[in-house]
Amino acid sequence: MNSKLEKNENNIEKGFFSIFFTTFTTIFIAELGDKTQIATLMLSAESGKPINVFLGSSLALISSSVVGVLIGKWLSKKISPSKFALSTGALMVIVSLFLAYDTFKNYL
Repeated sequence: MNSKLEKNENNIEKGFFSIFFTTFTTIFIAELGDKTQIATLMLSAESGKPINVFLGSSLALISSSVVGVLIGKWLSKKISPSKFALSTGALMVIVSLFLAYDTFKNYL
């Protein structure tokens, strides 16, 4: 019985670290070089108070992440994972097409 409990604890730990690492890596890469990072860089340079900018931008990212997590939790109760994946994929395609059109409309 002891080995069953240890296996269960190991599975929980692997699940936590796997999700944590995947989330950290995805968000870290997505945020590199985006407008939020550039705005933070400019605010830090202009204010000369990098600690204040760090604290403010960190709180803002945490707050927006909380909103995303809460909406994601709510949606997971309303929509099946396959329908959610399909709808988010369709939304990304629509946004991409809109951005491509907006970019190239002067050339058409």
